Amino acid sequence: MDNLISLVNKIQRACTALGDHGEASALPTLWDSLPAIAVVGGQSSGKSSVLESVVGKDFLPRGSGIVTRRPLVLQLHKSDEGSREYAEFLHLPRKRITDFAAVRKEIQDETDRETGRTKQISSVPIHLSIFSPNVVNLTLVDLPGLTKVAVEGQPESIVQDIENMVRSYIEKPNCIILAISPANQDLATSDAIKISREVDPTGERTLGVLTKIDLMDKGTDAVDILEGKSYRLKFPWVGVVNRSQADINKNVDMIAARRREREYFASTPEYRHLAHRMGSEHLAKMLSKHLETVIKSRIPGIQSLINKTIVELETELSRLGRPIAADAGGKLYSIMEICRLFDQNFREHLDGVRSGGDKVYNVFDNQLPAALKRLQFDRQLSMENIKKLITEADGYQPHLIAPEQGYRRLIESTLVTIRGPAEAAVDAVHSILKDLVHKAISETPELKQYPGLRVEVGNAAIESLDRMRDQSKKAALQLVDMECCYLTVEFFRKLPQDVEKGGNPTQSIFDRYHETYLRRIGTTVLSYVNMVCATLRHSIPKSIVYCQVREAKRSLLDLFYTELGKLEQKRLSALLNEDPAVMERRSALAKRLELYRSAQAEIDTVAWSK
Repeated sequence: MDNLISLVNKIQRACTALGDHGEASALPTLWDSLPAIAVVGGQSSGKSSVLESVVGKDFLPRGSGIVTRRPLVLQLHKSDEGSREYAEFLHLPRKRITDFAAVRKEIQDETDRETGRTKQISSVPIHLSIFSPNVVNLTLVDLPGLTKVAVEGQPESIVQDIENMVRSYIEKPNCIILAISPANQDLATSDAIKISREVDPTGERTLGVLTKIDLMDKGTDAVDILEGKSYRLKFPWVGVVNRSQADINKNVDMIAARRREREYFASTPEYRHLAHRMGSEHLAKMLSKHLETVIKSRIPGIQSLINKTIVELETELSRLGRPIAADAGGKLYSIMEICRLFDQNFREHLDGVRSGGDKVYNVFDNQLPAALKRLQFDRQLSMENIKKLITEADGYQPHLIAPEQGYRRLIESTLVTIRGPAEAAVDAVHSILKDLVHKAISETPELKQYPGLRVEVGNAAIESLDRMRDQSKKAALQLVDMECCYLTVEFFRKLPQDVEKGGNPTQSIFDRYHETYLRRIGTTVLSYVNMVCATLRHSIPKSIVYCQVREAKRSLLDLFYTELGKLEQKRLSALLNEDPAVMERRSALAKRLELYRSAQAEIDTVAWSK
């Protein structure tokens, strides 16, 4: 039993150190799933005295009015027999306090640090662990005493504020409620019983403790309550007799107080038959045994929560990425590996594994042909322009058979207009490749992790694409220029056939410029230009793929890699200068994951040994 409760105490302590507890969160946490005992009662109901009796030490602040102004999470750890007793505060790590008067003062001082020297309250808990061979393993939460009116120095809302704070603890299904009620007051007016009944109407989680039995009026007793006749709970009531104020003033120690408590129940006729289950010592043992029972019943649920949370933490850590390497070689390797992942994502877009590469084909299959089809050759092949160019090409001596130079000038002036669609196709593919770079960056989680590296990789990729675009545009325009500077021979060889088909070579030069003759020239030129367009429709995409798409797949970050090898460690560190919030988040998640894995192993061991 002690091992099981000690394990829960250990996990709760680790949860507290990591901030993995439910006071400030609505989400289920490991802390919420672990059973704990909340001590509830009205002001001056004897709560502090009961806790001190369970611990066996004077360590809680005392006084009139509201004394407990912050929740006190008290963890009791049973140590080896003969070992020294000491206390530790979470806010004073590794500081062991052996003087329990100093513990009391630190509780008061820590309360004042949070609330000031006023009668205000705070929901921020104080965490205290006590190690002693004279305690049982327990976790108790001492809550501010419930009150009905605000006193001077307190806001009017304090009554509701305290009740809300108490509810936030005792509403949790894994909370065991230790309801403290004074015997010298009517149980019907008990603040502890009233609020416990509201959150636990069946009494499944409520343990009743009756204090100040020795202070009841003469002729009255608490037998009906202790026997469960006045107000029945699922578990038997426990009566305690605390030290009086006179005993406290005389520094009567706990050993003597417990002995007098035992003697009181054993010697008082009304309570003699109940003496075996009365007193602080019995209360501590009963709480420990009950806590063990509750823990055992909760183990499957705790295991389920731990397993689920481990998966969620691992997923989140994977999303945040690995921590940064410390040495220059490790940093360079990390950068290269991240760039490789980005490059792989980019290539997958082009290769059809991811979406986007099909847009390149759409440029070749739709945009370029449509642009070529939209070209207007009316101005170049108008009768007036044909006559003008042929006449100018003839010079002082008219052509004999076919106006070869005129044909050349007409074809060249017409083919030049194809440069526009060629450049537009290059720019369209460039724009698509840039979009794919941005997509690949957003799909590489490691680049999100390092904003500096993300910017540098993005800039380097775009610069490479710009260079490839310029080279591709140059190559595409060269294809057009090649068609302009060298015409297909077969085209000219067909021209003399017109004489054989009945043409008259002695026809007057003026007849040569007849509209019918010019129109035939225009038709022939248009036929040739269309043939060239059909050729370029296929050769321009090949050039673009070779100069842009292929090169982007092969060497998108080559120049960046070259420059990367020249960088000093300081500059490499700057590239991996992670967002501090992400670093803090990863560190917190890693610690929390370590806690959950440790808890998983230990709870699984306990579960299998049951």
